[in-house]
Amino acid sequence: MKRKASAVWRGDLKTGKGLLSTESTVLKDAQYSFSTRFEDGVGTNPEELLAAAHAVCFAMAVSSQLGKAGLKPEKLAATATITFEKVGEHFAISKSHLDLLAQVPDANQSIFEAAVKAAETGCPVSKLFKAEISVDARLESTV
Repeated sequence: MKRKASAVWRGDLKTGKGLLSTESTVLKDAQYSFSTRFEDGVGTNPEELLAAAHAVCFAMAVSSQLGKAGLKPEKLAATATITFEKVGEHFAISKSHLDLLAQVPDANQSIFEAAVKAAETGCPVSKLFKAEISVDARLESTV
């Protein structure tokens, strides 16, 4: 299985602009620029896209782990926060923090925590990062 995305950049770093698209066309000519990465411009940036990928991958991995325990989640709301900072003379992604709010009928805390831990290290996107990964996960009671 292979997935593709493409990016085109025109101009210098500070005033140039780019467009990115995904093979699925969910993103088609989405804009990115210096200001969307380092300031508050309109458009996306690599770190935001990585955060989205990490949140999606983690939620799916938790669902998979819960399924192996015979549980079916009603809702897994995952948010990833990427820390992009200057380290020495260069910028780096130093952390990815995952927050999870879960609604899983019949789950107990120990099964939930085991599923979260396995997903944290087993998610393919987590394996890409050479950064600290942390998780705060909360299991809500369901009625």
